[in-house]
Amino acid sequence: MTSLKFLKEPKTVNVIAVDFSGGQPKPGVDQGPLHLIEFGLIDQLKGLNWTVEFNGRFPNYAFLKPEQDLPEGKIKQPLYVSRVSEAVKNTSEVYLKRGHLSLMLGGDHSLALGTVAATMSAYPNACVIWIDAHADINTAESTLSGNLHGCPLAFLLGLTELPQFSWLKPCLSPDRLVYIGLRDVDPPEKEILIKNKIKAFSMHDVDRYGIGKVVEMALDYVNPNRTRPIHLSFDVDAMDPSVAPATGTPVRGGLTFREGHYICEAIWETGCVVAVDMVEVNPTLVNEDELYQTVTVGCSLIRCSLGETLL
Repeated sequence: MTSLKFLKEPKTVNVIAVDFSGGQPKPGVDQGPLHLIEFGLIDQLKGLNWTVEFNGRFPNYAFLKPEQDLPEGKIKQPLYVSRVSEAVKNTSEVYLKRGHLSLMLGGDHSLALGTVAATMSAYPNACVIWIDAHADINTAESTLSGNLHGCPLAFLLGLTELPQFSWLKPCLSPDRLVYIGLRDVDPPEKEILIKNKIKAFSMHDVDRYGIGKVVEMALDYVNPNRTRPIHLSFDVDAMDPSVAPATGTPVRGGLTFREGHYICEAIWETGCVVAVDMVEVNPTLVNEDELYQTVTVGCSLIRCSLGETLL
């Protein structure tokens, strides 16, 4: 049984289901949380002996959508993304400061602006493990698309800023961030990673060393003594599209079923996990079989992140 270093007993998980798609242009990713819940995630977590706090309702974030949300330079919907991510931050922070685990179901990955900020507020010495095909570290100036789901880490690291995000102060340092699974990184992002000496393990590293060694190296870098709380942010597009096809930005050559699950299992075994994001499930882009496949994988990744083991 994993010894939980930061969570209070009885172990409680607060589920924040955020049906939000404003950080990217494809409709449907806002339906991801509903499908994860409908597939039975809450009962699955209870089956792992978690006390689950989820009232069955989704917060109404739609009322935060402004009547007018002009682009800020290249950035699209900055005010809407800011308002929702701030609301998510405030909610998650309350749970974390109670000693509960905060589980955010997205929605697109711009929501990590809120969840990571909450974790760093509650646990200033925390680290972030970012599982993703993409680096999500474009600045407001370097982004090609203007979609904020590709920019959250730049804001959290203080590499970029916008007036709409005055509530968000830089809260993450490069030595507290590590990536696993990268394989589609924009040229400006590569420059940002190199300039800021941010540790990143691409799929090339997974091929070279194997997933066990990669996870060990990632943890040794960002949490060498296993004394820092861990925020695990998992974009389902980190998985190969043959494993999880229902996502808006699939990239071939991703993590296998077992590699993805090993990451979650090994990180949980540290006893340091305090927050988990599962984002970018988009049910509208695939057929029913592919949706079922992706939602099943999403739920099992979450379960492994919260303690499920093979034996």
